[in-house]
Amino acid sequence: MKLIAAIPDTTSAKLQNVIELANDADPLQLTLEGVERIDLNFPKFTDGRAFSQAFLLRRRLGFQGEIRATGDVLVDQLAQMERSGFDVAVLRADQDMAIARRVLAAYPGYGVGKYQGDAVDIEPHFITAAVAAA
Repeated sequence: MKLIAAIPDTTSAKLQNVIELANDADPLQLTLEGVERIDLNFPKFTDGRAFSQAFLLRRRLGFQGEIRATGDVLVDQLAQMERSGFDVAVLRADQDMAIARRVLAAYPGYGVGKYQGDAVDIEPHFITAAVAAA
């Protein structure tokens, strides 16, 4: 997962082919043709609707572009964001980038060779390895 420090220009989508999706919007209603990035907002760290939106975008809609977390993004949320389908997290201004990197490194089971499936890779590593060996 790519981490970005919060600065004004990184928190808003000004590019073509980018959608800013409100956290109460239904991603199943989107037309994704030509969309390269979707920004999902966390208005408060306690509002987890963007996790569900990311999961729906990856699993149900098969969105392959970038999904970016914006808003009240804390380091505590990063592992779950990665598992839900986020590619990029724009950290809240008071969050320490070094701590964020340590948090992501602390959960290697969710990365390559992982033991649980997630929004991007449904099959856990042990099932994938067993199928390859058969």
